[in-house]
Amino acid sequence: MLPLSQPALSTLTIFTFVNTWNDYLGPLIYLKSEQKKTIQLGLKMFISQYSSEYGLIMAASVLSLIPVLIVFLSLQKYFVEGIAATGVKG
Repeated sequence: MLPLSQPALSTLTIFTFVNTWNDYLGPLIYLKSEQKKTIQLGLKMFISQYSSEYGLIMAASVLSLIPVLIVFLSLQKYFVEGIAATGVKG
């Protein structure tokens, strides 16, 4: 049963990782110290009331995208296999 559910489990893994990685409100509520803040909270620190550091925001955004890209590329084969299997009748 596990080999048949591998595409579904890989899709669930991708979606869960992306949602957990991009969570903003949870760490904002629970984390109080500056050392434990996540990348998404760090991106917000580049924006002030009167100016924004767009170069730093874009560089940090690319760096925060790398783990998501690695997880997706490692599970892409199973993800596409699951999408292709849903279109097959019979």
